[in-house]
Amino acid sequence: MARHLVGSSCPILFLDHAPALGGAERSLLLLLKHLDRRRWQPHLACTGGPLAERAAALNVSVHIVPLPRLRRSPRLSVDWLTGARAIVRLAREIKAVLLHANTVRAALYAAPAARLAGIPFVWHMRDFWLSEERPRWPWADRLGKHLLCGAAARVIANSHAVAAHLPCRDRVTVVHNGIEVARFDPALDGAPFRREHSIPLDAPVVGTVGRLRPWKGQDRFLRAMARVAEAMPAAWFLIVGGAVFGVDDDYPQQLRRLAMDLGLADRVVFTGHLEDVRPALAAMEIFVHAGDPEPFGLVNLEAMAMAKPVVAFAHGALPEIVNDGTTGILVPPEDEAALARAVVALIKEPTRRHTMGQAGRRRARAHFDARRTANMVENMWVHVLQNLRSRPETMT
Repeated sequence: MARHLVGSSCPILFLDHAPALGGAERSLLLLLKHLDRRRWQPHLACTGGPLAERAAALNVSVHIVPLPRLRRSPRLSVDWLTGARAIVRLAREIKAVLLHANTVRAALYAAPAARLAGIPFVWHMRDFWLSEERPRWPWADRLGKHLLCGAAARVIANSHAVAAHLPCRDRVTVVHNGIEVARFDPALDGAPFRREHSIPLDAPVVGTVGRLRPWKGQDRFLRAMARVAEAMPAAWFLIVGGAVFGVDDDYPQQLRRLAMDLGLADRVVFTGHLEDVRPALAAMEIFVHAGDPEPFGLVNLEAMAMAKPVVAFAHGALPEIVNDGTTGILVPPEDEAALARAVVALIKEPTRRHTMGQAGRRRARAHFDARRTANMVENMWVHVLQNLRSRPETMT
């Protein structure tokens, strides 16, 4: 490994496989933006697309590397070795001192590449499972985590909830995702968005944001909002999100049919995917998260930064983000009736809504600023590299 002084403009090679911008990629871009460039030279190996374009706009050196899907691949060993060798060549070319894998697939390639290149790798784990949904074979998930934990010099978990699913707690550092709070202005006028979507300007609006996937819980949101509509006939509802990763199923159509069956079709607005969710958040009085347990849930934090109270189930990482009774209301998991009651209570209490919203923005600024996140990651890298430097046999 090339000798570098820790923090003296060290090249770091990030790896990410995603073809679209999900929460992990948005968080990575913020990390890249707020790194101390006097200390670190960020490089990104990815498969191209929006992530590569956004990273290049941040003056990050981007390298297109094939990282094909390994699961059920008939060429698994060939693809795996080809991708790992490409990473090794790139790491040596840029004299990288560390690999930072931003996704599970990236970590699968980074583990052998780091060993071959003779440098450490950090695994940034942002999910409960090695797959997007609960694994069919839990033993395989546990085995994969053990192997990746053993290969990684350090594991970053984006929440304590994620850390609890890892078998190597002694190697885990919890670093919550951050946002640029200043970009989310509570004074943003939601009226233009309401006019665009024919929502009355004086109607209470309750909304949710997320990819249209069953585990995001838009169906639960609709069932809970049907209860809200009974108590608050003037209320309108927003479902913001689309199929970002190109998943082709009929879940969006199921949601529209459900809205019709519940008698909400004339009061629910489906916006599809929005590159900028701030106008939609500005149009809401209350933000709701009705999904399965989240490994983090970035949109809840964005809603708080927009001074919106959050109503959500008390599971996953939500209790780490939302202070129950202060910045929002957490209800028992899967209890759609309790979710509805909390929303109705806040619709009826505008002063309480405002107080919670302001407290949420203060909490976002104090605990979830992107610069704070970047600083914590940098400190962890320093720790890894200092430990490496303390072992003479690793230096050349």
